[in-house]
Amino acid sequence: MIADNQLIIVDLLNKNSYYTTAELAQKVGISQRKVKENLRKLKEMGLLNRIGSAKGGYWKVVML
Repeated sequence: MIADNQLIIVDLLNKNSYYTTAELAQKVGISQRKVKENLRKLKEMGLLNRIGSAKGGYWKVVML
């Protein structure tokens, strides 16, 4: 099951795949650590893929 914060993160990344975890944390209103945890869970669910490196890459939304 996908949580509310995870839906917000997916929606934001669908609009701009280059958001950093700090930017996502600010927009969602949760800590950067929680954003990273949610991103990990979304990757495990197959809803997100990371393309490229950690610093120079971007997120690809698989669903939607």
